[in-house]
Amino acid sequence: MRKFLAIISITVVAGLVIYFLIRYMFVLGEGVKAGELNYLVKKGYIFKTYEGKLIQSGLRSRQPGSVQSYEFEFSVVRDDIAQQLMSNSGKEFELHYKEYIGSIPWRGHSEFIVDSILAMRPIRQ
Repeated sequence: MRKFLAIISITVVAGLVIYFLIRYMFVLGEGVKAGELNYLVKKGYIFKTYEGKLIQSGLRSRQPGSVQSYEFEFSVVRDDIAQQLMSNSGKEFELHYKEYIGSIPWRGHSEFIVDSILAMRPIRQ
């Protein structure tokens, strides 16, 4: 009976570890988003994380003839990237990100984690 319970316990623990790794550590996708940095803020009750929003211009809208902006909400883990974004708020950025299936508190509120800045330029007027 003890052997059976040990096998069941090991199976359950292994299943939970695999679930956690797939849900929170597996990179579902990678990509690049470009747009104007709206804000970047460090916030959180226990884990202080950097949360930001990039505004992308778009032409598709539900109403014909109008322009709709798309918002890309993201988290930043690295302090050096966050400081560079905060010191250049309002500029146009190209950001490389990784998409995860789930978010974990110490990594940020979003499933999208920005890991590098590809380009930065002033807003065209």
